[in-house]
Amino acid sequence: MSQIILVTGATAGFGRAITERLVREGHKVIATGRRQERLEALRADLGDNVLPVTLDMQDKAALRGLPSSLPEAWRAVDVLINNAGLALGVGRAQDSNPDDWETMITTNVSGVVELTRAFLPQMVERNSGYIITLGSTAGTYPYMGGNVYGATKAFIRQFSRNLRTDVLGTKIRVTNIEPGLCGGSEFSNVRLRDDAKAAAVYEGTTPLQPADIAETVSWLVCLPWHMNVNSLEIMPVCQASGGLAVDKTVG
Repeated sequence: MSQIILVTGATAGFGRAITERLVREGHKVIATGRRQERLEALRADLGDNVLPVTLDMQDKAALRGLPSSLPEAWRAVDVLINNAGLALGVGRAQDSNPDDWETMITTNVSGVVELTRAFLPQMVERNSGYIITLGSTAGTYPYMGGNVYGATKAFIRQFSRNLRTDVLGTKIRVTNIEPGLCGGSEFSNVRLRDDAKAAAVYEGTTPLQPADIAETVSWLVCLPWHMNVNSLEIMPVCQASGGLAVDKTVG
C-alpha cells in the first residue's frame, strides 16, 4: 500500500538510499535537506512521487511550520523518518570545539524533537502513523572522542522509548534504528573534515552501506500495524562491542 513518507537528510547517504528504495516500492516521499540542487536531482531521477523540500534541521520555525507548508495532497504523512544528523570531530571532550557540540545537539536532538512534535498530533488524530529515527550504536557503546555525538544518540534512544510509551493506546509505531560502522556516505568526511582520513576509517573492513539501511527501513515500513520494533541494532560482521578499557598508568 502506497504511503506518504517524509525523509530528512535525503540529499546523500542513508537518506538518499531510503528515498530511492521507498519511491521504487510505490510510496510518495517528501525528501528534505539543505542542498536544493540535490533534491531537484532526486526528483529528476525518481519522478513526481518525490516532493523536494529545502529544510535546515537547525531552523526551528521552519520545522514547526513544515506540516502546514506542504501541499494539501502531501500533508497526511504516514511515516516520518528522522534520518538527518551528523558528527563533528573525534577529539577528547577537553580538546573539542564547543561550537561543534552545539551544532550536533541542535541537529541531532532539537531538530528531531521539533519535527517529531510537528507531525505527531496529526498521527494521533488519525490513530495511525510511524516514526522511525536513525540513532547509532554510539548511543549505547562509548568510545574515545564520541562524547557529545554519542550523547545525542543516547537521547534519541530514550526519546523513542518514551515516545512509544506516550502513544500507547494508539496504532502509532516508533522505532530507533542503531547502525554501527557504515561506509558509503558523507558521515566520516563531515566528521573528520578530511577525505583521506575518512577513507582510512573503512580500510580493511566491509562496513554497512546506505542500501543496507534502506533495506531495513523498507522491511519496517511493510510490517503489520500491530507489530512494533522498539529498537534495532545493526553492525557489520567486522565489528563488535569492545568491552571496558583499563589504564594502568594512573594508579
